[in-house]
Amino acid sequence: MYKIYINGRPLVLATLPKEGFQPSSNPENLITIYTGNPKSLLGYVDMLEKNEAFKQVTIYGNDGERLFKEFSTQFTILEAAGGLVFNTEGQGLFIYRLETWDLPKGKIDPGETPEAAAVREVQEETGLQEVKCGDLLLMTYHTYRHLKKGRILKPTYWYRMTTPEAQLTPQAEENIEKAEWKSVPDFLESNLPVYPNIRLVLKKGLE
Repeated sequence: MYKIYINGRPLVLATLPKEGFQPSSNPENLITIYTGNPKSLLGYVDMLEKNEAFKQVTIYGNDGERLFKEFSTQFTILEAAGGLVFNTEGQGLFIYRLETWDLPKGKIDPGETPEAAAVREVQEETGLQEVKCGDLLLMTYHTYRHLKKGRILKPTYWYRMTTPEAQLTPQAEENIEKAEWKSVPDFLESNLPVYPNIRLVLKKGLE
């Protein structure tokens, strides 16, 4: 199953269950089946981009992996990587930009591994130097539109990281206003603004 966030709302691509499925036109969770035409998938992307009534769209295909690959052909792929960094007190590192709390991440450069990119982005965006990259937590996916490149699909690799450092320096050039250590469980229980895919990373980090 793949969950791709579009304007903060999920488009789910999954393998058709053996017991079948019940189609639904409920805007809270529209459920349908893949017709075999990759371009038709963009109609559901547009729905989530333009119509706030739809909270989630689920599309089933005979093979979820193939469905995702065919979905991906309709986009320019820009891979990114980032980290959920813990300090010696067990707190997580958060950054604040564009009125939303986030985790440090950025585009993977040509020839760079996801792990190296994740560490580099954490260092650049927060001022940390001693960053140890651990296991891959998960991958998230979201789409957006670029003026010149058109539709973009951004897969992001998220790693668990640790650091012995405490001092943080937010990267102002990237519009980062704050970099702070916070309790991850407390953050998840709060109403602070955060992207839904970041919530997935935080929850995975607590497992």
